[in-house]
Amino acid sequence: MKPLFGIGLVVLVLGILSFFVPVPHSEHHGADVGDVHLGVTTHHEDKVPQGVSIALVVVGAGMMIAGRGGRT
Repeated sequence: MKPLFGIGLVVLVLGILSFFVPVPHSEHHGADVGDVHLGVTTHHEDKVPQGVSIALVVVGAGMMIAGRGGRT
């Protein structure tokens, strides 16, 4: 398997998965007052914007087409 084709395949699979799998992230908000620390941690699971997912799929497919080269 040529390297460009393999990388394109990985990018394509990640693009398809990004339509369905949310990306978790946490944010911590807090304040220190003397020896006291008050804080709140929030957890979010957001999906990647659809434009980014579409771009990943298109770029991955393009890399696979470019990477297959001239097979005889």
